[in-house]
Amino acid sequence: MYVITFSDYLKQTFGTKVYKLSLSSGCTCPVRDGTLGTGGCSFCSAGGSGDFAEPFRPVREQIAAAKRRVDAKFPHAIPPEQRRYIAYFQSFTNTYGSPERLRPIFEEAADCPEIVALSIGTRPDCLPPAIVEMLAALNRCKPVWVELGLQTVHERTALAFGRGYALPVFEDAYRRLKEAGLLVVVHVILGLPGESREDMLATVRYLARLQPVLDGIKLQLLHVLEGTALGEQYRREPFPLPDMEEYCRLVADCIALLPPQTVVHRMTGDAPKKLLIAPQWSADKKRVLNTLKKYLKLSD
Repeated sequence: MYVITFSDYLKQTFGTKVYKLSLSSGCTCPVRDGTLGTGGCSFCSAGGSGDFAEPFRPVREQIAAAKRRVDAKFPHAIPPEQRRYIAYFQSFTNTYGSPERLRPIFEEAADCPEIVALSIGTRPDCLPPAIVEMLAALNRCKPVWVELGLQTVHERTALAFGRGYALPVFEDAYRRLKEAGLLVVVHVILGLPGESREDMLATVRYLARLQPVLDGIKLQLLHVLEGTALGEQYRREPFPLPDMEEYCRLVADCIALLPPQTVVHRMTGDAPKKLLIAPQWSADKKRVLNTLKKYLKLSD
């Protein structure tokens, strides 16, 4: 079987090399502002899982700054005026607000000719009908990917890290987003405390059975970070984390469960090195990616 990278998938989809720009919408999160809790999910950093995103300010200013950060990656043969990007609203919960406030932010990004798509990270419990309608309207102008933070299907784990919603909430949001014609990408964290290998594979099996078929998935290694409740827990009583070989075997087995229509957007993820407590092997990105490639090849 011929397998393409996500970078190649973007090139096939948009006709050119594409990079993501990590942006902020100025939203917070219901598990931070006191609605469902404070402090966020136990693994979530002060940056709201968007530690590499631009700080909130006018969107065009964010885009300009983010472009300066990624433009060195573009092949020299592609001149600046021909470079294309995805506006990735990454930090916190980017639909946690009124359509009146959020629409101008997303429209400003969509109006930029160099932006080929919007990717909006959020929670399933922050998608009321008016927000879904707004996203569907945006999708008629530029492709919109909605990224849902599920992390696990196991309620005991979700309660432990403070997710704040039950699985049926995800199922309802997924159904309504697909009915609205939106592409959906689901985030899964591998290595959450108390989860066995089989527990993690069960989460991916569940997603592999979704109808309509899941558009995309992000497989994220659990990073234990400074300044988080999980980091404090780990300092007091370290819990087991996968080593690199175990993790790469697990990722290969997860991908083998997915239908061919589901695009794998991420296989590991990055953490700021100054915040990373464990696993330290994850900071060597080149070695991790090479090991992942080895196990994907071994698993055919």
